[in-house]
Amino acid sequence: MKSYIAFLLISVAASVSGFDNGFSAPNSSPLDDFSSFSYYEKSCPHAEAIIQRKINKWLKKDYTLAAALIRLHFHDCVVRGCDASILLDHYGSERRASASKTLRGFQVIDDIKAAIEKKCPKTVSCADILTTVARDATVMVGGPFWMVPFGRKDGRVSIGKEADLVPMGRERITDLIQLFQSKGLNVLDLVVLSGAHTIGRSTCGSLQFRLYNFNGTRKPDPSINPKYLNFLRRKCRWASELVDLDATTPRTFDTQYFKNLQNKMGLLSTDQLLYSDSRTSPLVNAMAFQPTIFDSQFAVSMVNLGNIQDVSSANNGEIRVNCNYVNYRK
Repeated sequence: MKSYIAFLLISVAASVSGFDNGFSAPNSSPLDDFSSFSYYEKSCPHAEAIIQRKINKWLKKDYTLAAALIRLHFHDCVVRGCDASILLDHYGSERRASASKTLRGFQVIDDIKAAIEKKCPKTVSCADILTTVARDATVMVGGPFWMVPFGRKDGRVSIGKEADLVPMGRERITDLIQLFQSKGLNVLDLVVLSGAHTIGRSTCGSLQFRLYNFNGTRKPDPSINPKYLNFLRRKCRWASELVDLDATTPRTFDTQYFKNLQNKMGLLSTDQLLYSDSRTSPLVNAMAFQPTIFDSQFAVSMVNLGNIQDVSSANNGEIRVNCNYVNYRK
């Protein structure tokens, strides 16, 4: 395992040394076969500019939407690949699943899609919009920029039960590693993408078991910093209360999340386990004091995430006119 971690750390350094405009070659995936950075160069040349302008407008109103939009993209890609199936709004869809109850940002995607449809009807997929939105939201809060390869198609299937695949904060590290591997991602991607928790919030209901009755012990999670535990107990009087994932610099995309883990201040159980598990802790330590490496690898890992593609969506997908509904077929 140590040799594998060393290999991953060398890979991080290599990706940084060869980094260009925030992008390095992602893991191979079905998307590579038909994607292109210039996919909309002729058919909708202003698509990215429209998305960026809209994101700037929305985030100036509510900066917390940045984390919400990145999370929305993650939820989409983990289930059926990055096919915008999370946006479909019908009975039994992923969007209406219990795992999706706290998702936000749908209205942002609707606004962007409407603006693009006016300029380029039936051209830009909702999946490509959602992927680009995650990039621009990251940049708006101080994170890295990367080139987004385009060419995704919108899926026509969305099944609520499949949304249960998405991590909810109580999984074991082994479960998370296996999930990521099943999507073509690795341990490095797991740790680095978890770094998105440098921004965003969570409901107190997702962590109350850590505060009072951890694993049925009737005691708090021993991995929580005592001062942080007292803070959380004062903050979380109600399950619906919101608490910052990064208690130190919640509005800034930085490496403080990893430093918090070193200080036993990970909000979610799955956050703190990244530091206590020998398979991931060396990577946490590597990212904590290397902001350049973190930014660079975050961009690479986000491209890897965005390249997860379900073959059926790629072959039988469509360009939705409205992101909330599949196109009518006669």
